[in-house]
Amino acid sequence: MWDGQVNVCIYRVKDGARDKFVDLLRKHWPALRKAGLATATPPQHFEYVGGKGERHSESGTVFMEIFQWSRPDGPDIAHRSPEVMAVWEPMGALVEARDGRPSMEFPTYKPLKIA
Repeated sequence: MWDGQVNVCIYRVKDGARDKFVDLLRKHWPALRKAGLATATPPQHFEYVGGKGERHSESGTVFMEIFQWSRPDGPDIAHRSPEVMAVWEPMGALVEARDGRPSMEFPTYKPLKIA
């Protein structure tokens, strides 16, 4: 039984590309939904604008997007979906590896039942 995977997307956005990236981020989840690859639960979005001297500092703008895949093969199918690739390809041009970290990271988590 598929119990869902939560995908955490971390994007390190190039200087000057913030607004263009936000425009694409607005289109991301709708494209995944149209392709049947994300659940109906809306994504959560966070922005970190780094500063030197912070304990967990990272320079530049970093976005985090959290959403749930609707199926286990969702990431593989997304790479073959024209709707999704129309968002992913331009996103790739707006991010960069930085501070020893890749331009994008996609850790996936499974639900943890504590109670």
